[in-house]
Amino acid sequence: MTAVNVDRGGRSLLQRRRGLIPLLLLAPGVLWLAVFYVYPAFQMFLSSFWTGSLEKGFTFSLSNWTTYPEAISRYQEQFVRSILYAGAATILTFLIAYPLAWTIAFKGGRWKNLLIFLVIAPFFTSFLLRTVSWKIILGDAGIVLGPLKDVGLLPDDFRVLATPIAVVSGITYNFLPFMTLPIYVSLEKMDFRLIEAARDLYAGPWRRPGAIVGAIVGGGLFAVLAWIFELSVIPIGAFGAVAGSVIGALLISEAFVRVTFPLSLPGVFAGSLLVLIPAIGDYVNAELLGTTNTRMIGNVIQSRYLVNTDYPTAAALSFTMMAAILVAVLIYARALGTENLTASRGL
Repeated sequence: MTAVNVDRGGRSLLQRRRGLIPLLLLAPGVLWLAVFYVYPAFQMFLSSFWTGSLEKGFTFSLSNWTTYPEAISRYQEQFVRSILYAGAATILTFLIAYPLAWTIAFKGGRWKNLLIFLVIAPFFTSFLLRTVSWKIILGDAGIVLGPLKDVGLLPDDFRVLATPIAVVSGITYNFLPFMTLPIYVSLEKMDFRLIEAARDLYAGPWRRPGAIVGAIVGGGLFAVLAWIFELSVIPIGAFGAVAGSVIGALLISEAFVRVTFPLSLPGVFAGSLLVLIPAIGDYVNAELLGTTNTRMIGNVIQSRYLVNTDYPTAAALSFTMMAAILVAVLIYARALGTENLTASRGL
């Protein structure tokens, strides 16, 4: 009888404290974020109001708020360039990753695990080494441009390295798995019977609407990329319109538009954030593959901190970039409707 009472008492005590279990599970993560993110971010915010030098020391004063407008005004070009390069890389990773993820999810068969391994295989190599390899590949006499110049297909003065194309290409390559894997997970968990039902309900090829929408989307995307890469907008935009029209008419079905793509939006949303956020702050690709004319805000912050020891300006730039990314993510989530995305997974 006593044992039963002890057992019951023990179980009732556990039930009374069951609400603490989620808090205990959250505690390590919250503690980690508090020590290694919240405190450094707060310290960075305080240091943005410093004045002085490393030799004489720094003093804190709220009157130094002018560091923010001065830093933004001085480096607004790098801010805009970072947003454009990161946006271009996000678009390119999506255009490459979605067909790749769709093929692995629906056509991979018994090779699916191998294909996923090939997607994540670059992670087994250092980020720095992967970027240096692109510097070798895109060199003026590298394995790509060298043979083309030797046979006369390209002029001798043609180059890709030290251009916006090289920087965005490096970012796209390095962050491609971050877009591919979330989209693959969304597609792989999709109930294929929904697509079959859509086809049974005459959601077949999207011929004429697909050609029109494909031309608009393809032309717009290629024109934007050409503008970012400082290339001729009209011919590249026209090529994108033709390519998009062909893809929309021949490869895109109404079942894809109405079922597959909407159900994969959670993966698209997650992948685009995983690419866009780190790409805005990236400085390795711009440092190794670009020039001073392609410097991003990450390069400026790195230089302010480690070269010029201008901690207030570097902190102000870092905090401004973090705040801008947070606002952009909130707007993006609001526009895409994350609540609807979550609800769609339960259909």
